[in-house]
Amino acid sequence: MKINFYLFEGFETLDLFGPVEILCRVPDLEPEYYSFKGGIVKSAQKTEIVTKSLDRCETGGIFLIPGGRGTRPLVKDSEELSAIKKICEKSDWRLSVCTGSAVFAACGLLDGKTATSNKKAFDWVCTCGPAVKWEKEPRFCKDGKFYTSAGVSAGIDMAIEFVKDNYGKELAEKIVSDIEY
Repeated sequence: MKINFYLFEGFETLDLFGPVEILCRVPDLEPEYYSFKGGIVKSAQKTEIVTKSLDRCETGGIFLIPGGRGTRPLVKDSEELSAIKKICEKSDWRLSVCTGSAVFAACGLLDGKTATSNKKAFDWVCTCGPAVKWEKEPRFCKDGKFYTSAGVSAGIDMAIEFVKDNYGKELAEKIVSDIEY
């Protein structure tokens, strides 16, 4: 199964690579990196990732979006949000880290769902989806096909929980042990 990681300028490096470290240790999960137009995307920490254009993204599988300052302009881009929503609606699982949940909320995907986000950006995130049942305290929330996590390192906890729920406790514990987490 594919893990489709969606990137944008200014994403948080750990928001992406924390879950990458966990999810890419699951046999048969294959990572792909996408952005709206494809090409090189730079994180807030200046890490450059080569991405494919979102219109080349296979449907199904896992769709994960990190957070970061780049979510602020992204939630105002109706064309990009529409493309993200189309892919997400055809994904088996939708995961967000940090303010990535603001993007899902701006797409209307989290309406009526329980979700969380970065504590320091929480008030702003809530404005992106007033119909979302926002919870400030949890490190991550699960609601149907959605897993949302709080800020930055909480994405690791969310990814471990996702593995436990979908691939078994034994594999999740092995991954935790292997990375000495």
